[in-house]
Amino acid sequence: MRPTSLSLLLAVPAAAYGAAVGLLVPRAAYRLAVPYGAPWRAECPGGHPLPGWVGLARCAECAARDAPDGRAAQDRREARGAPGAERGGSGGRGGAYGPGAAAPAVATALACALLAAAAGARPELAVWLLLAPFAVLLAVVDRAVHRLPDAVTLPLAAAGAALLGIAALLPGAAGSWTRALLGGPALGGLYCLLFLANPRGLGLGDVKLAVPLGVALGWYGWGALLTGAFAGFALGAVYGMSLVAAGRAGRKDALPFGPFMAAGALVGLLLGGLTV
Repeated sequence: MRPTSLSLLLAVPAAAYGAAVGLLVPRAAYRLAVPYGAPWRAECPGGHPLPGWVGLARCAECAARDAPDGRAAQDRREARGAPGAERGGSGGRGGAYGPGAAAPAVATALACALLAAAAGARPELAVWLLLAPFAVLLAVVDRAVHRLPDAVTLPLAAAGAALLGIAALLPGAAGSWTRALLGGPALGGLYCLLFLANPRGLGLGDVKLAVPLGVALGWYGWGALLTGAFAGFALGAVYGMSLVAAGRAGRKDALPFGPFMAAGALVGLLLGGLTV
């Protein structure tokens, strides 16, 4: 189906929604971007407790302390050994820490706008808009620490299957819930075989991420699933070869593959939405 005027019109509020929820990604990304075995972060770099999981990666206490009057007060506390003098350094300017907000907001806005233009006013569009921020979150975390947390990937698979099951009951749905349920284990199984064949090329996190992506791609059929999988590998290969050519990475260096899996899935969903 070619984009209609309605679907193109839907892209505008979808982009606004994507930008808004994308701004909420950085704090969760900061908390989740830890090495294997380490607990999720609960404090900012300055040692102040983080207020929840969603929002900007910015600490109001660090920002206040870094202000001229706040810095003077901190110096006075340190001089007399008062409570609060033992706190560590703050984050960046204005109390910022972790990933910036601009990139996640732009990426989520672009993905949501494209999905709205491709899917139009179909029930599955609501599912794509709900899942897109989590895909961006995983991409940000994987890029930072080469890790795809089970706390996000596994619930994402269950949520995707459940939401698409609801969408399948609504009029106008263009996909198949049965194929979605089969697509998850199919793509996950493919990645599992690739992991067993070359454990250095993929991680178990990539295998687990393949399940929710397979659920989403399977909704539009096997063609969309194969397209999304191939696009992910192609994008990752092009990026890796460009780094090697520029001398910024070696042939055996590990690269975060999650962002390319998510981008490939986006390609598959766009083509699937346009062709059903």
